[in-house]
Amino acid sequence: MLDATQPTNRPTLPPEIARRRTFAIISHPDAGKTTLTEKFLLFGGAIQMAGQVRAKGEARRTRSDFMQMEKDRGISVSASAMSFDYRTWRFNLVDTPGHSDFSEDTYRTLTAVDAAIMVIDGAKGVESQTRKLFEVCRLRDLPILTFCNKMDRESRDTFEIIDEIQENLAIDVTPASWPIGMGRDFLGCYDLLHDRLELMDRADRNRVAESVKMQGLDDPKLAQHIPAALLDKLREEVEMARELLPPMDRAAFLQGTLTPIWFGSAINSFGVKELMDGIAEYGPEPQVQHAEPREVAPEEAKVSGFVFKVQANMDPKHRDRVAFVRLASGHFQRGMKLTHVRSKKPMAITNPVLFLASDRELAEEAWAGDIIGIPNHGQLRIGDALTEGEGLRFTGIPSFAPELLQTCRAGDPMKAKHLDKALMQFAEEGAAKVFKPMIGSGFVVGVVGALQFEVLASRIEIEYGLPVRFEPSQFTSARWVSGPKPKVEAFMAANKQHMAEDNDGDPVYLTRMQWDIDRVVRDYPDVTLSATKELMV
Repeated sequence: MLDATQPTNRPTLPPEIARRRTFAIISHPDAGKTTLTEKFLLFGGAIQMAGQVRAKGEARRTRSDFMQMEKDRGISVSASAMSFDYRTWRFNLVDTPGHSDFSEDTYRTLTAVDAAIMVIDGAKGVESQTRKLFEVCRLRDLPILTFCNKMDRESRDTFEIIDEIQENLAIDVTPASWPIGMGRDFLGCYDLLHDRLELMDRADRNRVAESVKMQGLDDPKLAQHIPAALLDKLREEVEMARELLPPMDRAAFLQGTLTPIWFGSAINSFGVKELMDGIAEYGPEPQVQHAEPREVAPEEAKVSGFVFKVQANMDPKHRDRVAFVRLASGHFQRGMKLTHVRSKKPMAITNPVLFLASDRELAEEAWAGDIIGIPNHGQLRIGDALTEGEGLRFTGIPSFAPELLQTCRAGDPMKAKHLDKALMQFAEEGAAKVFKPMIGSGFVVGVVGALQFEVLASRIEIEYGLPVRFEPSQFTSARWVSGPKPKVEAFMAANKQHMAEDNDGDPVYLTRMQWDIDRVVRDYPDVTLSATKELMV
């Protein structure tokens, strides 16, 4: 049975799968992503009062930030997943770290979603980190919805913001709503997709805006709500926008070439509901996942999924590790036996969890598109596939060469063994690369951004009671070594002082400068040095 409205000739999905929307929120730090996540949960009926990142006292504990450091600094460091219902849809929201030092975690998270919401600060426009994350979405052709936040503060001209997105990100923009006034005079927005006037209530931040149905922009009722000067400006701007900018086209949006933009103020709960309606109405249902030897479609009867993130010690009392699994196909039920493809062993999934921010509940069932957490003791690693017996490998989950390397030593030499264990755990979680040099003791730890060393040191101390020192290393970068076995062995024997192993036991060449890499390329033509490693098993 084919659905004529769908541009592809895919079969119609089972209703439970079709109602799912799995998406991530990406933005530059401070654009208001965590606040937006909170309001999503609020409107989804998942929480009663949203905690603002910069609010006072108890209201400060936002639901999606659970690491001590995130609460202290007001930034999101680890990507957390949340599921909640909104009207007839099921939303699976993956919050990503906005801080550039955690980009690798974010790249991997984007492999597990079907769409992304890009949050932009109305005053600052498109910032550097937004651009980087956007590039990743582009590689995956993810459909993108844009939310221009902080319109209740002095912000830039609406056309200027739209131009900047079009120029910097090379994507067409269509306005889904249009702001009325800005800063102190910001009254609300006109919803261009449904011809509705949305008015903001400044008195109560957690209240949903008042919505008035209109018969287009010439409706005389508009004058009752908007001062004349702002109304004239609104009519003039919308007329220009409709002439200059493309109309909403769902096919172009799903291909990733057009982004609809909503304007609002997350902290005042304004514009959030319209954005949620937009995801529900236009957002993609669970998509086909790329794998070897074949692609996996969501409507397949057999269950399959892949691990895109491992979070250790979410509950410090239990030393547990939770593997976040994106279900690619089928209808999963608690207690099912799934095959762990890498080890070819069956695993009975007896206590899978669904996340509601920092609360979790047992998942009795889940469908393709859902994200479930599987507590385990280190069997599951990033990139692992779980299936009902078929040897699938999901592709496109990258591991990047670290840009910063430091050596790590335990403050107390008697506890060196515990450090071993702690570092291995973080390596499996993907929080850092851990290399064991062939010569000498200690570990070389590699990360993408400097803030990660602070996070690691604080987590090792809090979670393992181990004070550690990070010291500068003579090495500046690392490359994975591959090639014919005898050639690699000869190369390793000749370069022992540069060689190390990563936590999978793969050989790694530690370099001091570019000259080292050039020398290897010249002297060992059969040996390949690469800066990324595909996390496949």
